Amino acid sequence: MTTTIVHLVRHGEVHNPSQVLYGRMPGFNLSSRGRSQAARTAESFTGHDVTALIASPLDRAQQTAEPIARVTGLDVQTDADVIESDNRFEGLRTKGWRSQLLNPVRWRFMTNPLTPSWGEEYEAIAARMMNAVERARVQAEGHEAIIVSHQLPIVMVQRSVAGKRLPHSPTQRRCDLASVTSLIFRDGEIVDYRYSEPARDI
Repeated sequence: MTTTIVHLVRHGEVHNPSQVLYGRMPGFNLSSRGRSQAARTAESFTGHDVTALIASPLDRAQQTAEPIARVTGLDVQTDADVIESDNRFEGLRTKGWRSQLLNPVRWRFMTNPLTPSWGEEYEAIAARMMNAVERARVQAEGHEAIIVSHQLPIVMVQRSVAGKRLPHSPTQRRCDLASVTSLIFRDGEIVDYRYSEPARDI
């Protein structure tokens, strides 16, 4: 029986003083706290049998992967399938009483939260993420792989594996900064998944 583990790591905290939804926008890097979170999570893989390290092309994911590369001795492979979800509201402030989503001009994009109508469809995110996970599993068969990605894409994998509906409230997400969702495969089939927060105290 062959056991393979694919770890999904969420990037660390991003420097975002303007508090906008940055999505796939360039130029958003880890904050000093985010770098500390990434380092702590990287340390948690010391001694693990990791043979593949993959990351989203966005800066914050690549920067989170850097200390993991040092711990594992691996080069970072970039996979566009694990990038952040696309969103029509990128660049806007979306939270609080100053939220730009309160402007009626944007309400036409908010008609269907089940798709969702304001961005990439949940089913599309889940499909590309599961494809990336399968490639990582094959590459690291019998060992461990790490994929550095983003909150919503990782949540789509969590919900798919758990057999839950993909539409959900963001308040239901369990995918904190620099957290690790570990998918356990036996002979190519997912038999369990685990969640941990190595950087919880940072």
